[in-house]
Amino acid sequence: MFKLFIILGAVNAGLAVILGAFGAHGLESKLSAKMMEVFKTGVQYHIFHALGLFVIAFLADKFAGSALIHWAGWVMLIGIVLFSGSLYVLSTTGISKLGIITPFGGLAFIISWLLIVIAAIKA
Repeated sequence: MFKLFIILGAVNAGLAVILGAFGAHGLESKLSAKMMEVFKTGVQYHIFHALGLFVIAFLADKFAGSALIHWAGWVMLIGIVLFSGSLYVLSTTGISKLGIITPFGGLAFIISWLLIVIAAIKA
């Protein structure tokens, strides 16, 4: 799992940087100030949780065989897709109904961090 979550963390960190640069240079004149803030929030949580995937990679190496750490990684990745992904699409398309997905991504983030806490307590 170490290698997989290192790769997922690196890919997501790179995507967050690309999307952040795209937002700053390609969208700033096209989106309202409010939608730019929405996009920036997506990027901010994306990069934080890409780094979280690195944390999970190192914990997977430290707590080899921990199903909780394994699940924390997958749930965090789902959180990135649901939370940041929905904010990216919402801000660039204006489809406000996508806002209903965002809290599920936030919940996934919370669950992934709680899984890490439980894994640490059990170790």
